[in-house]
Amino acid sequence: MSLSLIWRAASWKVPQACRHFSTYVSKMRYLFELKEDDDVCRKAQKSGMFYLFHSLAPLLQKSGILAPPLRISELERILGKFGQDTKKIEHSVLIGCSDQLEAWFALDLGLGNPSSSGSLQKSEMETELQGSFIELRKSLFQLNEKDASLVATAQALLHWHDGHQFCSKSGQPTQKNVAGNKRVCPSSKMVYYPQMSPVVIILVSDGTRCLLARQSSFPKGLYSALSGFCDVGETLEETVRREVAEEVGLELESLHYSASQHWPFPNSCLMIACHATVGPGQTEIHINSQELEAASWFSLEEVITALQRKIPPASQQGSTVWVPPKLAIAHHLICEWVQKQSSSSSLS
Repeated sequence: MSLSLIWRAASWKVPQACRHFSTYVSKMRYLFELKEDDDVCRKAQKSGMFYLFHSLAPLLQKSGILAPPLRISELERILGKFGQDTKKIEHSVLIGCSDQLEAWFALDLGLGNPSSSGSLQKSEMETELQGSFIELRKSLFQLNEKDASLVATAQALLHWHDGHQFCSKSGQPTQKNVAGNKRVCPSSKMVYYPQMSPVVIILVSDGTRCLLARQSSFPKGLYSALSGFCDVGETLEETVRREVAEEVGLELESLHYSASQHWPFPNSCLMIACHATVGPGQTEIHINSQELEAASWFSLEEVITALQRKIPPASQQGSTVWVPPKLAIAHHLICEWVQKQSSSSSLS
């Protein structure tokens, strides 16, 4: 994933004279209005586009690309054909807009249905829509970066709304606003907003090697950077140091931030990627078996070989090591480290 390019683009300053004509600013202001004004958002639905999901699985075409979104008239036709009330559209969530300020929404056709009838409808809907509802973990790696980000955002919002139907204070049903960026309890007046859990992901280096690890739940041969959730009260730096100490028994000498990424698993996380180094002579790994299955230091040559392997490898016999695909921020961290090590080698 070209997160370094995204970071540079985000850091670039628009000339002052152009600020009033920025497409980006216009889009952000429009989306803000849709989130704050239910009437405006309802109007936007009439001319907007709807991406479809079923039980949190996005609709893909048979070629493996994201199915084109539907106009509301076509969506209403399909809902009617399958005996569903068009009021179901009220469960849609706003997920973005085009440069021309055409609003994009996501709607799940399966959530809330009984499992028996829902499964039947899924097959019939796929035939009608000429596509397939593909589980998110599989679909993410079939899509381009833009579409993958779109469906990850949509799935995270749909999942959050499905799990926050009731107020934690009053126990009464909550109500979403039209855009779906919040839920309100009419009884307690509590307002709930979709949340992301902060997670650090750290690539540790000793100067010439990097440390990669795997959990028992990983596919065979997959190694990645260390990662873990932030605890309440911790700073980012404290979390990074604690996770490395907990998982591999190493104490860090330095660390620096690299980039961040929204990740929909397990329940919408903000992945905060960092590079870290250990001091000379502080490289003996002591694995926490409750957290990891294996961890090891890898040379530049070994990491380059792992990056070049097809994901997942056609043959996973023996000790074939591979790393996360380009979409994952772990891949970005590893590529950054390789680039830095290669540059250092060429200069020496």
